[in-house]
Amino acid sequence: MSSNGQHVTPNPSGGWRVFRSGSTRASRLFPDRDAAVTYARDRARRERSALYLHGRDGMVQEKTSYGTDGHRP
Repeated sequence: MSSNGQHVTPNPSGGWRVFRSGSTRASRLFPDRDAAVTYARDRARRERSALYLHGRDGMVQEKTSYGTDGHRP
């Protein structure tokens, strides 16, 4: 699987942000979580990577893989 996972996290200044794994800058900022998730899911599908959804506490609540997973049975 690609290491370019997309993360949806709360933005400290308000709203939600999307960023790529390993990046410190947001790819894009959104006023609500639903719009951020839609954008990040589309990017993860196109890049065949993973989508990580974080809660307001910053912890990962959900992970979805859209790539090839080397650990499948």
